[in-house]
Amino acid sequence: QLQLVESGGGLVQPGGSLRLSCGASGFSLDYYEIGWFRRAPGKERDGISCIGSGNGPSFSEESVSGRFTVFRDNAKNMTHLQMNSLKPEDTGIYYCAARYSPDYVCVTNGDLYDYWGQGTQVVVSP
Repeated sequence: QLQLVESGGGLVQPGGSLRLSCGASGFSLDYYEIGWFRRAPGKERDGISCIGSGNGPSFSEESVSGRFTVFRDNAKNMTHLQMNSLKPEDTGIYYCAARYSPDYVCVTNGDLYDYWGQGTQVVVSP
């Protein structure tokens, strides 16, 4: 069974950093595009960052560009979302998702992803 598990969430002060991790079991992430999504309190889920399959490039939406970076650790079959300069508006539940895709360029449209983790809570507060 294909599973994704996120970890690394928690409480952090504004301006701080967190690294979220997304581990996979039952399949190799090498062939999958990975997306990171956020559901802020009272809002819809938004795609924020993604990374293409293989050695494909990463992309981040404008709201987090320059602060968030997504990267792979293929040896451990994991991906990570490094979040720096966190703001209170970054608070939410963060999900990773995967979809099998030969495309080099990734997308942040959650409707296109097949496998989802359970989410990890991030709270940015003084």
